[in-house]
Amino acid sequence: MKNSHTLFCLVLQFVMIVANAQSFVHPGILHSREDLDRMKRAVANKEEPIYSGYQVFIQNPASQYSYKMQGPLKTVGRNPTVGQGTYDSDANAAHQNAVMWAITGDKRYAEKAIEIVNAWSSTLTSITGRDAILMAGLGPFKMVNAAEILRYTNSRWKQSDIKQAEKHFKEVIYPVLKDYAPFANGNWDAAAMKTVMAIAVFCNDRSMFEDALEYYVNGRGNGRLTYYVINEQGQIQESGRDQAHTQLGIGLLAECCAIAWNQGLDLYSYADNRLLKGFEYVAKFNLGNDVPFTEWLDRTGKYHHTKISQQARGELRAVYEQVYNHYVNQQGLKAPYTEQAAEKLRPEGPGKPGADHPGYGTLYFTRKKEELSVNGAPVPPAALIASDTATGVEIKWISPIGVNAYTVKRGTKRGGPYTTVAKNITQPEYVDKNIKPGTLYYYTVTASNSKGESRNSCEIPITAGLPSSWRQKDIGNKGMKGYSLFDGKHFKVEGWGGAGDSLADEMHFTYQSIKGNGAITVRINPQPSSQFSRIGLEIRKGLVDNCPAVSLQLYPGNTGQIEAPNWHVRLLNRKENSEKAALDYAGFGLDSSAVTFGRLTGYYWLRLQRKGELISGYTSYDGKQWTGAGSVSLSLGKNALIGFSVASGMRNSTTVVFDHTAVKKE
Repeated sequence: MKNSHTLFCLVLQFVMIVANAQSFVHPGILHSREDLDRMKRAVANKEEPIYSGYQVFIQNPASQYSYKMQGPLKTVGRNPTVGQGTYDSDANAAHQNAVMWAITGDKRYAEKAIEIVNAWSSTLTSITGRDAILMAGLGPFKMVNAAEILRYTNSRWKQSDIKQAEKHFKEVIYPVLKDYAPFANGNWDAAAMKTVMAIAVFCNDRSMFEDALEYYVNGRGNGRLTYYVINEQGQIQESGRDQAHTQLGIGLLAECCAIAWNQGLDLYSYADNRLLKGFEYVAKFNLGNDVPFTEWLDRTGKYHHTKISQQARGELRAVYEQVYNHYVNQQGLKAPYTEQAAEKLRPEGPGKPGADHPGYGTLYFTRKKEELSVNGAPVPPAALIASDTATGVEIKWISPIGVNAYTVKRGTKRGGPYTTVAKNITQPEYVDKNIKPGTLYYYTVTASNSKGESRNSCEIPITAGLPSSWRQKDIGNKGMKGYSLFDGKHFKVEGWGGAGDSLADEMHFTYQSIKGNGAITVRINPQPSSQFSRIGLEIRKGLVDNCPAVSLQLYPGNTGQIEAPNWHVRLLNRKENSEKAALDYAGFGLDSSAVTFGRLTGYYWLRLQRKGELISGYTSYDGKQWTGAGSVSLSLGKNALIGFSVASGMRNSTTVVFDHTAVKKE
């Protein structure tokens, strides 16, 4: 009977989750049904400027049903190049033929798009190269958009072929993109985000969609909105690099917003319309005007810019119509420089080079100035972010379209039941002050308007402070504040400093007290936000920044190539206060299951164990088979501190995520 009751509870919980899940709108990636109908109607009536945009569109070879497919190939790659041009050309043709089918109703266009999508989804098995993420994040976005249009416009695409395309996108394209690209300039992250969002919509995968949205607003890499558009003036993380990449990056972020909008979410307005500020900054400078510039070191620590770049200045890309039409014609905001750039390019042509952008914004996105109308209750808020603050647990979220107020709910178990903690909240954020320190909470939010209330959002877990046995401390970081957050499974740690290999420790330390023997085990998640990160386990005598300690570190050794450090394990110890830490074990480098092209792309386990005065390190790729990583004899007294440390190794912070964290005390 006990087993039957447990099964019943699990089934009931599953039913509740399904009932609260939000279905996707289709077609709903770059083009909604309303978009396709608007294009079709405007072309038929020769409405300007859409019709002029269409005339440019139909001149492109990729818009012809007579297009001769160049692929497919089993493998494509970037750096080194393997079939990149072949794939991108076919992806452009698949997308543009699908659009032509939606506009004209001529089945020959649908047949061509189906031919291309079927060929590649049944043939391509791997994406290779140092720049594989860009390869997977650019061209495939157009292939997924083609598939979405075909699937939901009565194109007679066979169900078996649709399932093959789903399998292909999730098993070949998505694995390359799933951890985004925190090691690179922000356009990499942005390319990954938009294609993950597209795959999620096509495959009806809500958790995948939420993950990409969460990275957009709270990711650890340069592509996070507020890390890419770095300030209120609109400066871009790549403004000191060149103007081609700044336009690429903000264009990709805008495409993410278009997808979210088609799913009922107002990502465009996030962080007080930060994306628009970025577009205005970039457009203003590329139209020949002066803009302010702040010296900037990026999240990876590799890209330090002291002045704005003149490279490719004035070479406008086809990214402005979408943003102009949304903010100005749909939202009634002012965007004078974006408007000038759009007018200068109108009618927008192809999104060169390759498959970098959809392009053709005059055709795709032109709309009349009109008031936004909402037909029903809003969709649930998305991408809830929870953080522990001095005053309580702070929750933020992405607003649905057409919302008037929010209700915040809280539970102590996954899936509820929930208790309402706040009603009639008018902004997409709330601080819950009525909390119990050390308690794990689950928050969900609903949105409402005059038409009704949404379902619950996907919940977010957060501990109010750390669990009772854990503490945290910045050691040696003068004025630099790190933090550790715990969501019931993961510790997310932000840290500064150069770690502990000199007279002065610099790190963020998350720890417990230990008396006598014991051990700590953690799994490091891919990927930290910097390849200069020092990540490790420590047993310390205290919290003084140069006290006796033993540290097992995952360390990015210098190879002379900033893009490819030599990740290896080392064991350090400091036996006396103010003594330089001694290197007791400079161990092995990590293999390809954890490191690719010098990037921490896989999971890695560390364990540090004390038995008497003997402290030993161990490492593992799977948490089952362990390899010794050195030992040292050190007396730390009966009472010591055991925990994990994070240091950035640069003049910026780094973000590292741990899970499977366990402290064993004997």
